[in-house]
Amino acid sequence: MTRIFLLALFFIGLVFQVQAQNSSVTYKTENNISYRSGENLDAYMNERCKLDIYYPENVDSFTTVVWFHGGGLTGGEKSIPERLKDRKLAVVAVNYRFSPKVKSPVFIDDAAAAVAWTFKNIRKYGGNPKKIVVSGHSAGGYLACMIGLDKQYLSAYGIDANAIQKLVPFSGQMITHFIIRKERGIPDTQPLVDEFAPQFHVRADAPPLYLITGDRELEMLGRYEENAYMWRMMKIAGHKQTFLYELDGFDHGGMAEPGFDLLLKILKK
Repeated sequence: MTRIFLLALFFIGLVFQVQAQNSSVTYKTENNISYRSGENLDAYMNERCKLDIYYPENVDSFTTVVWFHGGGLTGGEKSIPERLKDRKLAVVAVNYRFSPKVKSPVFIDDAAAAVAWTFKNIRKYGGNPKKIVVSGHSAGGYLACMIGLDKQYLSAYGIDANAIQKLVPFSGQMITHFIIRKERGIPDTQPLVDEFAPQFHVRADAPPLYLITGDRELEMLGRYEENAYMWRMMKIAGHKQTFLYELDGFDHGGMAEPGFDLLLKILKK
């Protein structure tokens, strides 16, 4: 009984110690920062090409997660995920332009521009450009993989995609996105792998890739199987750090919440 009591006191003290450490860190949010500049921006670019940054003010060389929201490339809105707050890291939440107002690859290029902005600006907030993780849910996971695997998009902004520390897509489409197929009159039940598919760009030298999906029986269309095939082909291509996680019991939308817990563990690796 005494041993249990002392153990309980130890864990209570540990909790208060962690809380005290976290309470010493303050956070700031800056909203609606334009990640594009120049004289050729149209009204829609000025509206959608914005990001928010949430960061710790008194932590040096912190990790930054660039987060792309979902919405099928046709909707959605940037927000800082609650589960990523108060973790001594920064979150950059990104808006991008939507189909059908724009066609592919405009939204992919927007994602690349936002990540390039992060690389070029995070140091002034106290972050480390060598510790940038790119993530997102659904369409956001697709965008994260496209710019992390097809190097042309970030290269256009002077950034090597291999400088990304980790890619962590949540239930991202690994074949050509169904909205891009829709542009061509292809139904969402007909798979296609071309230059707009992350699977088209498998390579051995890519950043570490952590593929997270919901339950294969509950996921949207064949989303688990797409990610499983991506995992296999990255392995065959010689990539040593591709990992696949299936969150049993969670559907496409519901997997995001437990996905954040997994993301936080991945950040510590």
